[in-house]
Amino acid sequence: MSIPSLAPYAMPREPARNRVRWRPAPHRAALLIHDMQDYFLGKYDVTQAPIPDLIAAIGRLRDHCHALDIPVYYTAQPPVQPKADRALLNDFWGPGLTAPEHRKGARIVAALEPRPQDTILTKWRYSAFQRSDLRERLRAQGRDQLIITGVYAHIGCLSTALEAFMQDIQPFLAIDACADFSLEDHGMAVTHVARRCGASLTLAEILAALAPQAARPTLRETPA
Repeated sequence: MSIPSLAPYAMPREPARNRVRWRPAPHRAALLIHDMQDYFLGKYDVTQAPIPDLIAAIGRLRDHCHALDIPVYYTAQPPVQPKADRALLNDFWGPGLTAPEHRKGARIVAALEPRPQDTILTKWRYSAFQRSDLRERLRAQGRDQLIITGVYAHIGCLSTALEAFMQDIQPFLAIDACADFSLEDHGMAVTHVARRCGASLTLAEILAALAPQAARPTLRETPA
């Protein structure tokens, strides 16, 4: 019932075949670092692929966003979740990090510890938008794009991308700044976002789009 131990796999780095030509812009984008908590990373051997690459990629992107004054958000599940709040998650995953022996795992991994200017959202469901004020915060900041990183790509990251699309926020799944149960699951998330609700981009593609020369306002891109 709980999340199984996860085998190593090579981080995918190939560009996706996206249906749209969207690119993130410094004046429109926000960064989401999704569920990078010790509990979820502890399902892997953190010394093996894809985890070292994952942490390095997210750290690099976060630092780049800080330099450009792009808002950075984290999600984190709380270590205490009343049964009624956790609800259906119990049926799929058991108590998760709410089990007494796992509560210390609620901490965000040390290498990605949030900075004072970052916002931490309490995570209750797969999507970062559910039971949070993420949408309102993005609207108040004039942001209509969301770059999504973290774990797990085919669960929370994909759910957040789908909901972003349905709230008129362009989602970008960072292909090599996410990790998943397996390469197959990772690839499914990348493909579904690319085909149905957003753009799946490599870290290199995201950094190129956020380069200083790309910072000036431009017209919105239209679907291919």
